[in-house]
Amino acid sequence: MSTATAQPPSTERREAAAEAASQAKRLRMLDVVFEARAFIALAVLIIVFTLLSDTFLTVTNVITMTKHVAINGILALGMLLVILKGGIDLSVGSIVGLSGVVAGELLGGVTLFGVIAYPPVWVVILVAIAVGTFVGAINGILVTRFNVAPFIATLGMLYVARGAALLISDGETYPNLGGDEELGNTGFDWLGTGKVLGIPVSIYLLVILAAVITVLIRKAPFGRWLYATGGNERAAELSGVPVRSVKARVYMISGACAALSGLIIASELTSAAPQAGETFELNAIAAVVIGGAALSGGRGNVRGTLVGAFVIGFLADGLVNLGVSTFWQIAIKGAVIVLAVVLDQGQQRFKKRGAAAAAAAQTAPPKA
Repeated sequence: MSTATAQPPSTERREAAAEAASQAKRLRMLDVVFEARAFIALAVLIIVFTLLSDTFLTVTNVITMTKHVAINGILALGMLLVILKGGIDLSVGSIVGLSGVVAGELLGGVTLFGVIAYPPVWVVILVAIAVGTFVGAINGILVTRFNVAPFIATLGMLYVARGAALLISDGETYPNLGGDEELGNTGFDWLGTGKVLGIPVSIYLLVILAAVITVLIRKAPFGRWLYATGGNERAAELSGVPVRSVKARVYMISGACAALSGLIIASELTSAAPQAGETFELNAIAAVVIGGAALSGGRGNVRGTLVGAFVIGFLADGLVNLGVSTFWQIAIKGAVIVLAVVLDQGQQRFKKRGAAAAAAAQTAPPKA
């Protein structure tokens, strides 16, 4: 006489469940390694360059390299917001050059109603940043109002901003931005060469900006809207997120960050060239991607972006310190960018496999 009592799971099913749980654990460990890839890359660079050069890890050189990192780091923080939204901003390099030219034009005197006016430095800085923000606003309008693809919109503004810089300057460099004490427009060089407690001002600006953006994306509603828009724009819109406003704002912030980087460069060199900032957009994108952000949007953070900026900066300065050819530097930097994207895609595949393995382990029958 047969009974309907439940039979214990077979040995094969128990072994399959154990294998699924083991695979899920291994994939989780691999995911942790992928998440820390930027930190690992930075540590490897520091170790390798320290072994190859006695001057690489000296205090003076580290401060100098961090000062260089600050310029790209500020650019990358603005780019992070755009990429979190699922967009791209190719115009930031041209905004770097345009903001420097605007500063040079204002410091050289502006003719108003037949009178030459020399605005103070703080006015020059605000106007230059406003110009960068304005270019970013145009990017935002093209993307949100006219539905132009971000790549095309910002590529177009790359040429527009660069052309504007060349037109304003007639293609020439502004050689002396030190100002004149009698005119009351001195002090611009402090932005790029000034120090507080032995630390360059640009590094403080990077830290402050990083803190502000961290609070913005982690504590403010704007941050939740930003991640939601980048993760699934349609779902975010149906949930009441002001998607258009979020898009426009990130491009404006990116433009302002690019203008600030341009001002730091012009201040450090006490000169402004319309060609400044060429290919800087690629360095900013590389820093964000190396830091773990997804180009598709919805994933990334300030910490990773800063580490990515340090990887790019330390790699470039380390190669210069070793006397590596500029051509090789460009090739190596390109290879690093490609590797970062490949690793990001690999991480996503491992995450999907890990989720599937975890689901299989949870749905497997318990051991008898």
